[in-house]
Amino acid sequence: MTSPAPRSFSRDTQHKVIAGVCSGLARRFGLSRTVVRVAFVVSCVLPGPQFVAYLLLWLVMPRG
Repeated sequence: MTSPAPRSFSRDTQHKVIAGVCSGLARRFGLSRTVVRVAFVVSCVLPGPQFVAYLLLWLVMPRG
């Protein structure tokens, strides 16, 4: 049996809206890009460091 190919932790530059962070996270965890983007927008209504986390991921995640 072969193991599945590892999913990379990088920003998706082909399907990006702003920086490709949500799209890259969706690819890494095998989720829909739309679901991750909607979840991020909805989470922005809640208190917390969502924008700071996005900016940090933008800086930390390499380009895909």
